[in-house]
Amino acid sequence: MGVENLDKIFNPRRIAVIGASDRGESVGAKLIRNLVGVGYKGAVYPVNTFRPIVQGIAAYPSVEKIPRQVDLGIVATPAHTVPQIIAECGRAGIPGVIIISAGFREAGEEGKQLEKEIIELKGQYNMRIIGPNCLGVMRPCIKLNATFANKAARSGKIAFISQSAALCSSVLDWASEAHIGFSSIVSVGSMLDVDFGDLIDYFGTDPQTRSIVLYIESIKSARKFMSAARGFARAKPIVVVKAGRFRESAEAALCHTGALCGEDAVYDAAFRRAGIVRVKAISDLFNCAETLAMQPNPKGSKLTIVTNAGGPGIMATDSLMASGGKLSSLSNETIHALNEILPSYCSKMNPIDILEEATTDRFKAVLEICLKDPNSDGFLIIYTPQGASDPEDTAKAIAELSKKTTKPILTSLMGEDGCWRARSILRKNGIPAFTTPEQAVSTFMYMWSYAQNLELLYETPEELSIKLSIPAFLRKVIVKAFDEGRTRLTPIEAMQFLQAYKIPTIKSMITRTPAETANAALKIGFPVVMKAFSPQISHKSRINGIILDVRSSTETKKCFKDLAQRVKTHEPQAKFEGVILQPMVKKKGYELLIGSKKDLHFGSVIAFGMGGVATEVLRDVNTGFPPLNQVLARRLMEKTAIYKLISDPDYQHINLKLLEETLVKFSQLVIDFPEIKEIDINPLIVDKTSVIAVDTRIIIDTEKVSTKTRPHEHLVITPYPRKYTTQLKLKDGTPVTLRPIKPEDEDLLQKLFQSFSEETIRFRFFQLIKKMSHEILTRYCNIDYNREIAIIAERGKSRTRKIIGIARLIRQPGKKLGEFAVVVGDQWQGLGLGSELVDYIIKIGKDMELSEISGDVMSNNVKMLRLCKKKSFKIEIVDEETTKATLVLKA
Repeated sequence: MGVENLDKIFNPRRIAVIGASDRGESVGAKLIRNLVGVGYKGAVYPVNTFRPIVQGIAAYPSVEKIPRQVDLGIVATPAHTVPQIIAECGRAGIPGVIIISAGFREAGEEGKQLEKEIIELKGQYNMRIIGPNCLGVMRPCIKLNATFANKAARSGKIAFISQSAALCSSVLDWASEAHIGFSSIVSVGSMLDVDFGDLIDYFGTDPQTRSIVLYIESIKSARKFMSAARGFARAKPIVVVKAGRFRESAEAALCHTGALCGEDAVYDAAFRRAGIVRVKAISDLFNCAETLAMQPNPKGSKLTIVTNAGGPGIMATDSLMASGGKLSSLSNETIHALNEILPSYCSKMNPIDILEEATTDRFKAVLEICLKDPNSDGFLIIYTPQGASDPEDTAKAIAELSKKTTKPILTSLMGEDGCWRARSILRKNGIPAFTTPEQAVSTFMYMWSYAQNLELLYETPEELSIKLSIPAFLRKVIVKAFDEGRTRLTPIEAMQFLQAYKIPTIKSMITRTPAETANAALKIGFPVVMKAFSPQISHKSRINGIILDVRSSTETKKCFKDLAQRVKTHEPQAKFEGVILQPMVKKKGYELLIGSKKDLHFGSVIAFGMGGVATEVLRDVNTGFPPLNQVLARRLMEKTAIYKLISDPDYQHINLKLLEETLVKFSQLVIDFPEIKEIDINPLIVDKTSVIAVDTRIIIDTEKVSTKTRPHEHLVITPYPRKYTTQLKLKDGTPVTLRPIKPEDEDLLQKLFQSFSEETIRFRFFQLIKKMSHEILTRYCNIDYNREIAIIAERGKSRTRKIIGIARLIRQPGKKLGEFAVVVGDQWQGLGLGSELVDYIIKIGKDMELSEISGDVMSNNVKMLRLCKKKSFKIEIVDEETTKATLVLKA
């Protein structure tokens, strides 16, 4: 349901408190005290079955007896009464409810049944529910405190959303001391309805919110969460603490990938892909959120430190190095300028120690020089209350100088007395101020992490020439295994999947007898590798079930018997069904692992890292999500130690582009087959000229084989919607391809924009834009297909391709409404392309199950208005310059 009716919860005009009480410290009594007489301007109605007056206010026996329309109901009654109260709220037309009460799923089966009843009522009455088992919500800007907390939040620009009610209370105490304010505080509780995705969507468009802070224990709807976070992370920093970092699945993994991709690694990958900053501590959470909202992002991890005390400068340097950052190497010009103004006994190297005798003027002069240094990505000023400089004067000087740079400035004022006032001056001027250098350095490194995550969202991938289709016989392979009661494909069956997706594999044969093995080895050619084949044994190396470099027929027969004995010795219950025979790989290369597994919450994930028999011991693996493109494949590799080795020019080079292509092909395989539960390629041997898969395992998801599922249900990120690719001819006979846009189209889209006349630019963008930046183009090309579809009209092939028009349809979060826009290149206007694009957008809107689509059109754009009228759009005048065209879509 998205953000529908959430405004009734966060900006209610009338509130009913069901379970309102006079009893001192009861939840119902605290709720009334926090809502009445504190500045909230809305009406509050106590509801109590047994009392006509609660805390001096007239009470009602039921919400249905309240004479005015209520926006928000707050329920604080025993769990068994809640379904009946929700039904009453529904009948009274109350659109938003907060359930404070506990005793639901956490209390056992009876509680779960109560939740089912509430969910049914929610759907019946089209309500939004926060909770149950939560603290409530605060909206300081309107003095709304719909919680039973003992302290109210200060007003600010941070939205704090927490899965822990107790943590909300603790954060309120901590934030009060730290002078941190909030646009909202939301305790989500069990997330029966409203979850993190809904709230990111809501606060992403909330003008009172500059950054979003999350405390997460688990994510209920991963696809919704990822879509919302990817939609807003560029505009508003999202910072998260995820509890339970070291919880591992109890289920034994059949593939290496299953063992290596633990729950926390998957969450890490999700946050990176969505552009979210993950921090370790609660203090980091708010420091980071506040700083990201105040300061520009660093372009790198090189920090310049200016301090009036050597010890804190060294501490900051240690913290920086330990976090993976670097001290900036000051330019010769900077060092020369510092020599001109500093005494000879001051350190002019980074960190720059201007000594305890430094005055405010010395701080100012040094900082003015350093801000011009081209090698610095950010600045940390450390002040200790000693010597001649006044903290408040120094703070004012820093605030004034900060206007002269576009790089981030952080400060650490170590002390109280006058320092807290100086920190307040800095924060009011948008400069983060910390009490310790380590806090400042930690925040700078989180800022750099956020910048890197955004870079991942912005970077334009290289077009890879990969054309794949799904061979029909592969599904038959899976069905055959399912019908035979198998969950694991044979090695030969598994290799067929890789071959179909053009991933080179080593020739493999399964032989059942010693004689058959000897004959097959002659055909393959010696030397060969022999591997024990048993459906009950997943990891052959663990039972010593692999024999290398077998060089004769006599040796193959002996090895066959040896392998049969090894299986019997190590796994007496296992059935030995023969051997897998392969040629001995003679090429020297690196052994890598590529794999995928289905995570309980996030669906299919992809792993890359060091392969071979020691892969689970070394655990050099990084996790990502399909779909992959060239950039995402490279980023997946870059986080591993083996990548540093294979990309180092001092070591044996490998073909990185070929490896990227292999990852993209593998990603497509995972996308196309939801029936695959786990898949490993280990090892994948890579050298300068080739890649080759030596061994692969595929475990099938029997549930997906036996039941029909929605397309791509196993993915949290919607892949490229190939189904919307079609062909047409313009009025002059020009053949055109209509297809969804993709990140690789940025250069083609830039050329289309450059071909527009001034009139076309004004008609499309409502203003004259002279240049389309890379960041803006990326937002048009790198889109979330779950929320937005852009269809380009393309003519020509290969290097002669051109985009000649584009139509875009954006679904409003949580609503069945869509906004559309269409533009055609000047040279191609009047040939029917605009009409075709509008028709296609209408078709896609119906496919997305939208109820209506609309678009703003300039009032003097006569051609577009005529086209919209022809397509039965309703035309409404918005103002002198703007007209709105709306079409109700029928099923």
